[in-house]
Amino acid sequence: MADDPQTPVEIPIPESLRKQLDDFRRQLWRAKIAEAVLAGFFGLLFSFLLVFALDRVWQTPALLRLAILIGGTSLMAIFAPLWMHRWVWKHRRENQLARLIAKRFPGLGDRLLGVVELQQQVENSDTLSPRLRAAAMQRVAEEAERRKLEEALPASRQRTWFLAVVALFLTATGALIFAPKAGISSLKRWLMPLSQTQRYTFTALEATPAELPVPQGEAFSITLKLAKDTEWYPASGVAKYGRQDPVFAPLSGSSYEFQFPAQQDPGIVKIEIGDAKHLIKVVPTLRPAIRRVLANLKHPDYLQIPNREIDLGSGVLSAVEGSKVSVTIDATRELALASYQFGPLESSLATPAPAAELRERGEMSIHGASASTPPIEIGKDVSKLPIQWTDQLGLKGEDGFEIRVDALPDEAPGIYIQGLPRQHVMLPEETVDFEVLSEDDFGIRRIGLEWSGEFTRATDEKPASGEIELATGGPAMNRLSGNPAFSPQAYQIRPQKLTLRAWAEDYMPGRQRAFSEPVTLFILTHDEHAQMLKTQFDRAIGELEDLARRERNLYEENQRLERLAPEDLRKEENLKRLEAQQEAEKQQAERMKDLAEKMEKLFKDSTRNGTIDKDTLKKMAEAQQSMRELAEKDMPEVEKPLGDAQDQRNTDEKSKQDVEKAVQEQKEALEKMQEALEKANDANQRFEASTFVNRLKKAASEQEGVGISVWDSYAKTGGLSMEELDPSDSGKLQDTMRQQANITSDVRWIQEDLNHFFTRTNKEEYRKILDAMTESRIDLKLEDLRLLLDANHGYRAREEADIWANKLKEWAKMLEGEQQSGGGGGGGGGGENQDEDFEFMLRVMKMIQQEQDLRARTRALETLRRSYDNSPNPEP
Repeated sequence: MADDPQTPVEIPIPESLRKQLDDFRRQLWRAKIAEAVLAGFFGLLFSFLLVFALDRVWQTPALLRLAILIGGTSLMAIFAPLWMHRWVWKHRRENQLARLIAKRFPGLGDRLLGVVELQQQVENSDTLSPRLRAAAMQRVAEEAERRKLEEALPASRQRTWFLAVVALFLTATGALIFAPKAGISSLKRWLMPLSQTQRYTFTALEATPAELPVPQGEAFSITLKLAKDTEWYPASGVAKYGRQDPVFAPLSGSSYEFQFPAQQDPGIVKIEIGDAKHLIKVVPTLRPAIRRVLANLKHPDYLQIPNREIDLGSGVLSAVEGSKVSVTIDATRELALASYQFGPLESSLATPAPAAELRERGEMSIHGASASTPPIEIGKDVSKLPIQWTDQLGLKGEDGFEIRVDALPDEAPGIYIQGLPRQHVMLPEETVDFEVLSEDDFGIRRIGLEWSGEFTRATDEKPASGEIELATGGPAMNRLSGNPAFSPQAYQIRPQKLTLRAWAEDYMPGRQRAFSEPVTLFILTHDEHAQMLKTQFDRAIGELEDLARRERNLYEENQRLERLAPEDLRKEENLKRLEAQQEAEKQQAERMKDLAEKMEKLFKDSTRNGTIDKDTLKKMAEAQQSMRELAEKDMPEVEKPLGDAQDQRNTDEKSKQDVEKAVQEQKEALEKMQEALEKANDANQRFEASTFVNRLKKAASEQEGVGISVWDSYAKTGGLSMEELDPSDSGKLQDTMRQQANITSDVRWIQEDLNHFFTRTNKEEYRKILDAMTESRIDLKLEDLRLLLDANHGYRAREEADIWANKLKEWAKMLEGEQQSGGGGGGGGGGENQDEDFEFMLRVMKMIQQEQDLRARTRALETLRRSYDNSPNPEP
C-alpha cells in the first residue's frame, strides 16, 4: 500500500555529506579550542614574565601587579570562553558550518546551506517530492566529496600560539632555573599581588628602615649592609636626599656609608645599590636630652645616716668611702636602652692600670623616660661615671655626659679648744672658762676633756690625770660644742704643769680618739705665783723707765723749740719738728695707757695671790693710778698745745704761747711720771723683799721633801751600792738627786738676789741674812748633800737635809720678823684714814674675787656632774 501523500517526509543528509561536515566541525573545534587554551597559557606566562621583568627594574606596585595578573588570567578566564563560544557553540549545527564553508567556497556553501534547509523542511508529498530532495542533496554531497572542506577552515594560529607559549614557558623556566629566588619571589608577587612579599633583588641588603630619625641640625650617615645571601656586590651606591645633590658611597667591606649634611626638615632619601632601590623617610629630630639627674646615696651602715636623694645638677657627687650610690636620669623621651661605666679617673691613679681593671660596666634599668644604675660602691679614688642612652627612636644622647664622684675619706673629727691661750698660768683656786668645739662631716659620737700632769720637781706624789665627757652627739650632728669651766681645786689637782687636751669620737669602728692641740696650764703655788708677778712687775717698771726717758727727750726738744723766736717757730722746718713732737707725744700716751692696763691686771692678780702685804699693794695701786692719769689727762694736755701751735691761723705770738704751755704741761707730767716711777720702785722693793721670805720657805719645804724621800726608801736601799739598787729604786734616787740640784741652784739665786737687793736698799736686816748665808757656805754644803745622795748614803743625807731645811726656815723667819717690825707708821690722821680706805677696798676686791672663784668652781663641779650623768665610768 502506497504511503499516504498527506504524511510529512524527512529526508536525511546523505551519509557522506554528514560525515564530511562532522570531520569539518571536529577539526574546527580542535583548532579553536587549542588556540583558546594556548592563549590562556600565553596570558598567564606573559603576565608572570612581565612582573618578573618589572621587578628587575623597580618595585612594582601592588595595583600594577594586580592589573597584570587580571590581564594575564583574562585570556584564560574571559577570552577563552568567548573564543569557545564563537567557534564551538556557534558552529555546532550544519547550517552554521555551511555558512563558514561559504566564506571559502561560496557556491558550495550556498548549496550546503540549501541541503540543510531541505532537510529541515517538513511537508507532505503533494507539495515536495522526497525523491527530488534526496537527489538534490545527493548531488551536493557528491560535489562536496570532490572538495576538501579542510580548506574552508579559518586560518589557524595554533602553531603561533604554541610557539609563543613554548617560548614563554622556556623563558619562565629559565628564570626559575637560573634565578630561582628572583623567579619564586616574582611568582609569589604575581600570584598574590596584594601581599607584602618583598621584591627580590640580586643586591640583597639587610633590613632597611622605612623611616629613620636623625639628629636635627647635625650631619648624619646612613649605613646599609649587604646581606650574607646577596648575589651581587656593586662597587658603589648612590643616594639622594629630596632635591639635593646625590651622594655616592663606595663598597667598604660589605657596607655602604652615605654621608649627608645637617638637615632641619623631613625628606625622602632614594637609595640605589645595584638593582636594589629603597626609599627611606628621614625625620630630623632633636637628640634625647637629660632633664634631671638624681643620686640615691646609701652611707656605710656604721654611720647610721639615712639614705639621701641628691640632685646632681652640678655633675659632681661627693660621698664618703664605702657608700653605695644609684644614679637615675630623666630624659626628654622614652628610652630604649642606657648603659654606664664606672671607674677611677686616670689622673687619680698613682700607676696606670688596664682598662678592664678600671671599669665597671653595666646596663641601666629602663622605666619609660627614666633609667637607673644598680647600686655602685664608692672606693677610695676620685671616679667618673659616664652614661650613654638611646631613645625609642634610636637616637643617642650627646656624648660626654659624665658624673664626677669624689670619694671622701671618713676623716677623724676636728677638735679645738677656743678662748684659752696655748700656755696659761693660774692658781689652784682659779677657774678658766673656754669652749670645746668639734666638727666632722659624718657625725660626732661624743666630746670630752682629758688632762695629764707633770711635776717640775721630784716628788713622791702622783701627777694628776683624768678625763670628763662634755657632750653627746649623734649621727646627724656635724658640729658639737661644750663650754666647760675647769678649776684645779674642784678636781683636786695640786700645783703642777698640766697638759689639757680635748678629745672627740666619731662612729668609725676601731678609730682612736681625735685630740686637740694641747694647752699647758701652769698651776702655781702662791709663792711661785708671787715670784711670777714680781717678774712681770720688773718688766712693767722697765717699760715705765723707758717711757720716762723718752718723755725726758721730748721735753728737752720742746724746750729747744720754746727758745726759738716767734717768727722762727713758724718756719716750715720748725713746724715739721712740732708735728713730729705732737705725734711722738701721742704715741707716748698710747704706750702709757697700755702700761696702765697691764699694771691694773698685775694689781688684780696680786690681790688674788694673798701673800703680798697691803703696803706693797697700796704702792702698786698708787703707781697704777698715776699712770692712768698720765695716759688719760696729763699727756694729752701736752699733745693738744703742740697741735695748736701748728695752726696756720695762729699768729707768731699765739704759737709761741702754745709751745710754752706745752712745755709747762710736759714738765708737770714728767714730774708726775717720776713720782709714779718712785712709787713703783718702792712697791717693787717691798715686793721683792716679801718674795725672799717665800722663796726661802719654799726652798726649806723642798729640802724637807728630799729628806723625807730619802728616809722612806732607806729601809730598802740602805747599805747598798748604786750598782746593787733595784732599777725602780735607782730611778727614784736619780729623781731625788735632780731635785737636790734644783734646790742648790735656787738657793744660789736667792743669795745673789739678796746681794743685789742689799746693794740697792742698804737695809741692815738683809745684810745680816746675806752674811749668815755666806758664812754658812750653804751653796757648797748643798752640793755635798747631792754627792751623798749619789753615793746612796741615805742616813747622812737625811741628817744634812734636815739641818739645812731648818737653817732656811730660820732665815725666812728672821726676814719675816724684820718686815713686820719695820713696816707701817708715818703720817697723821689723814694717812691713817687713807690706809683704812685702801684696806677696805682690798677687802671688797678679795670678797668679789672669792665670790667669782666660788661661782666658777660651782660651774666646774657642774661640768663634772654632767660628765658623771653622760658616762657611767668617768675618770676625773
